[in-house]
Amino acid sequence: MAADGIRQCLLLWSIDYWNLEVMGDGAFKSRDIGLRAQKKILSRMATKNIAKTFIDGTTASLLDNLYRLCKIHTGNKVKAEKIIKNIIKIVIKISVLHRNNQFSPEEQKHAETFKRKFQNTQLSVISFYEVDYSFDLPYLQNSIRESHDTLKMVVQRHLTEKSLNRIDEVFEFFTDATLLETAFRANSPYRDLMGKIVADINTAMDTGDM
Repeated sequence: MAADGIRQCLLLWSIDYWNLEVMGDGAFKSRDIGLRAQKKILSRMATKNIAKTFIDGTTASLLDNLYRLCKIHTGNKVKAEKIIKNIIKIVIKISVLHRNNQFSPEEQKHAETFKRKFQNTQLSVISFYEVDYSFDLPYLQNSIRESHDTLKMVVQRHLTEKSLNRIDEVFEFFTDATLLETAFRANSPYRDLMGKIVADINTAMDTGDM
């Protein structure tokens, strides 16, 4: 089923599921209710399979490989699943906001800044993997934190505290010094998996998906 068809089915199903509200001025805001329903329902259904309906194949492959990295590093399947589900929920909610033209001109500027910073982070990951002994932990951590801070500026006005905390959890996990140092050392036990992650990033950047 096409993504648009799935979204329509989810919205129809949401009529009974979602607590419809009347706004303070007494007017029924169906657009606002629909937007909130999309974000709520899709985030509740967040799985890698659902993500593949809304996210291109390369990004879905990247999510799968990031899950494997999280699972190997933590030794905790539940924690790894939580990290990836948080990523999926964040991506879905931002996608819904974007498709419904919810971002102000200022937020759109922040979004462009985030895109540039995040692409710089991705290029750093590629370089540190491909060039031996080039890894710079403080530089990469700072790059990830800058992306984190900028993304929060984009979505702060639109997401709940719970959703903002999910963003924090994801970025904090991927700035962990032990994870990064282990992943990028020459004899890393994650070397083969990092190669797959880097290949996914390269493909996504080449196709403009990231």
